[in-house]
Amino acid sequence: MLETFTLTVFSENRSGLLARIVGLITRRKINIETLTVSQSSIEGIHRFTIVLEITEEVVIKVVAQIDKQVDVLKAFYYRDEEIVQQEIALYKVPAEAMYNSNEVESLIRKHNARILNIEPEYVVVEKTGHKEETEALLADFRKIGGIYEFVRSGRIAIIKPMERLNKYLKSVEELTEQN
Repeated sequence: MLETFTLTVFSENRSGLLARIVGLITRRKINIETLTVSQSSIEGIHRFTIVLEITEEVVIKVVAQIDKQVDVLKAFYYRDEEIVQQEIALYKVPAEAMYNSNEVESLIRKHNARILNIEPEYVVVEKTGHKEETEALLADFRKIGGIYEFVRSGRIAIIKPMERLNKYLKSVEELTEQN
C-alpha cells in the first residue's frame, strides 16, 4: 500500500549530490512529490526534505541507498504523524477582484492568508499550511474569477521524535571532535 513518507537527508554541501539523490530515486521510477534543500541547524551541514508516495518496503531500500552516497551523513524517513510540516503558497490574483467585491477579502480571512503586495494590475497573497489548505484557497480563487499565477514551495518539516536524530547528530559531533 502506498503511503506518504518524508525523507530527511543530512549532507555536506557538495555539488552534484542533489543530482545523485534525485537520480537514485527516479531510476526506481518513483515520483518526487516535493524536494526542499536548505542549511540545517549545524554549521556546514545541509538538509534535504524529500516527499515520496511509496511503500514502506521501498522507502527502506531508498533510504539505505541514499545513506551509501558519498557526502551523505545520514538519511531518515518519517510518516506524516511523526513530523510537523508546512508549505508556503503565493497567489497572484487580479486587482479588480479586490476592488469590485468583498469576496477576495473574505477568502483571505477564511483561509488565514495574508496580502503581501498590491500592484495596479494584481495582488499577491500568501498562504502557509498543508498542501490541502493551499490547494483549497487556489480552488476558491479560481471559482471567483481566476488567478494569474500560483506557486507552492516544497514541504519543510521538523521531526517530532528527537531521540533518533539527536543521537545520530551527537555521534557525528563526537567523531568530528576525535579527528
